[in-house]
Amino acid sequence: MAVRSSVNAGVATIVIDRPDRMNALSMEMKEDLLSMLQSFSTNDAVRVVILRGTAKAFCAGADVSDMAEPSILDGRRRLQQAHAIIKAMEHLEKPIISVVEGVAVGIGWSLALASDFILASPSARFGQVFKKIGLAPDGGSVFLLAQYVGTLRAKELTMTARIVGGEEAFRLGLVTELVSDGKLVLRAEELARELANSASLALGMTKRLFIAVAGNDLDRFLEIESHVQNQLIQTDDHAEGVSAFLQKRTPSFKGC
Repeated sequence: MAVRSSVNAGVATIVIDRPDRMNALSMEMKEDLLSMLQSFSTNDAVRVVILRGTAKAFCAGADVSDMAEPSILDGRRRLQQAHAIIKAMEHLEKPIISVVEGVAVGIGWSLALASDFILASPSARFGQVFKKIGLAPDGGSVFLLAQYVGTLRAKELTMTARIVGGEEAFRLGLVTELVSDGKLVLRAEELARELANSASLALGMTKRLFIAVAGNDLDRFLEIESHVQNQLIQTDDHAEGVSAFLQKRTPSFKGC
């Protein structure tokens, strides 16, 4: 399979594996990716997700050959498919770590932006190159970029379609950590293990709060926050966290 997944010790790893096309996503690959993300939402064995590519690339965007004979209907279907993936990532109540080495352009960059952690090497190359094929950015990239770097910088990145290296992306706040080549996957796995051993329900609800930030004023946000905390304070994981803190030991969370 060009998109494959595995689960080990609470960590699901999705690998985009199409090296001959720099991991560009075909329609079939997008369907596989969406199916995996949806299955993880109800799989209690999965507490964290790592998303990465192969062959020194993350994802070179959508397979342009799928757009060879465009129609309004086909374009609508492609966009619905891309949107479903981004929404599935945004609403998955489990942390997602993107591991970016090499190119991450178009929908590839959108996948990274929709993650909760972006680990990249100096060799990473990010870009919104849609204008080169006569399109506006999709996959939620304008919305996400504007959130991360502000409207002015987001316009520059999308309208010039210039490529941003790993070090600049880190300086702009578009990368969580910059990790040297060869150590990227190991660092992602280390972070994933740390998150997998955390109170997973609390992490999931934290993701929900960040979604609320984007679409609500402060009063509405604080109301949502109060509902979330009132639920979490009744969980076994919260009780375990308090007990472990008082006993000066490492907590053993169960995700409930």
